[in-house]
Amino acid sequence: MISVDRMRRLGGVSLLALSTVAAASLALPLGTPAMAQETEIRPPFAAAVPNGAPMSFADLIETVSPAVVTIRASTPPRERETEISPDLERLPPQLREFFSERFGDNGPAMPRGRESLGSGFFIDAEGHIVTNNHVVAGAEEITVGLSDGSEYEARIVGLDEQTDLALLKVEADVDFPFVTLEEDANYRVGDWVVAVGNPFGLGGTATAGIISAIGRPIGNATYNDFIQVDAPINRGNSGGPTFDLAGNVIGVNSQIFSPTGGNVGIGFAIPSDVAARIVEQLKSDGRVARGWLGVSIQNVTDDIAGAMGLEEARGAIVSSITAGGPAADAGFEREDVILEVNGEAVEGSRDLTRRVGSFAAGEEVRFLVMRDGRERTLRVRLGDRPSETDLNAMQNVGQAEAEESYFGMTLVPMTDEDRERAGLAGSDSGLVVTALARDSEPARKGMTTGDIILEAGGSPVASPDEFRAAVTRAREDGRTAVLLLVETRGGQRYVALELDEEDE
Repeated sequence: MISVDRMRRLGGVSLLALSTVAAASLALPLGTPAMAQETEIRPPFAAAVPNGAPMSFADLIETVSPAVVTIRASTPPRERETEISPDLERLPPQLREFFSERFGDNGPAMPRGRESLGSGFFIDAEGHIVTNNHVVAGAEEITVGLSDGSEYEARIVGLDEQTDLALLKVEADVDFPFVTLEEDANYRVGDWVVAVGNPFGLGGTATAGIISAIGRPIGNATYNDFIQVDAPINRGNSGGPTFDLAGNVIGVNSQIFSPTGGNVGIGFAIPSDVAARIVEQLKSDGRVARGWLGVSIQNVTDDIAGAMGLEEARGAIVSSITAGGPAADAGFEREDVILEVNGEAVEGSRDLTRRVGSFAAGEEVRFLVMRDGRERTLRVRLGDRPSETDLNAMQNVGQAEAEESYFGMTLVPMTDEDRERAGLAGSDSGLVVTALARDSEPARKGMTTGDIILEAGGSPVASPDEFRAAVTRAREDGRTAVLLLVETRGGQRYVALELDEEDE
């Protein structure tokens, strides 16, 4: 007996058709080839299903769709978004009626807010919803719409800009349908996935495709390596779930790659294991606490490795240290090359940032660094990573503290970008003149802002402290002036600046 499922796998051929074929075969005379039969039996549905594909995604989509929601987030109006009404008296008569109906009789302009549309999904019966940070950040009102047409107000529990994740909460005496964030997802390139969301405001839309790639680093997303999928994802899908065929959420749709703004077959989802960890912290603390070292770092290129005498380009080099930060307290120095964290090799600056961020604030971590050709271990008690706004403010303060004025010049250490721009990539020294008093001696002797002081008193200078020391040595040696080697737009030249008591 052939079961119904077996019949489906046979392409929908009916039992009657199978019986007919069998009977026809038995009726053939012995020795008659089967090809002689002229009657062609066709299944009622001719569409073939590719090998490995499910017959249908309908059962999966029907099961998970009730947990997927549409999100409308309203942000308050900003001054630049104020709608300006035209001066009707200056318009041609044929346009006055149109604009009069729209704006009124030169009535006051009304500020307009902004409403963003996105997707999300319940992760528990109590009403917690996962979505993207960029969907709800700055919103005053958030409304979520369910597949049954009901709507609820939601509040923000926590936001994480670094991973573009947000956690919302609906307060209602209802057991909401929910799906599960897979914390130990096991997927490969080529696996089937299904995305459900709200593209272009069309709620409850389901699309299917495969995983195109995993571990994709996209833009400046430091703490994410994305899953790339070819299931059609468009504007409005942001924050919606990507499912495996078992109905588990393996990703949170976050970005698309598109020159047109629509789907071109390349979408990116935040891996579910990353999302699960972030959501747990947002639920318990309302924020994500990441370890913070307090350094600026960059990759060790072949050129940097050669200049520092390293055998190979590996690790991350420290280009600056935040005053009073964990690294400064632990004894880190500029030009330290960080090779390992807790015994694990560091691939580069991105890897180091992610590794440090995975530790909890206050945790003690071991760093293996290369300094002056020798390896040493530094133990650091990590701090709590500040917000991006606070980090930028710290960097600005550090820049201001690094600036010092001598002979009417404001001097700052050169950056790698300054060295490349000036063609001094192989040099470790240099101070950039960022400001210059108009009546100062350097200005009278032809120096300008942007000039680079390479040496003072015959010694290379890489910091204001070294410049001050060179001036002090020149005075102690009885010199009446200090000789500077300056890189200008016209080339290198020497400039002698006279010493007096005010030039320390």
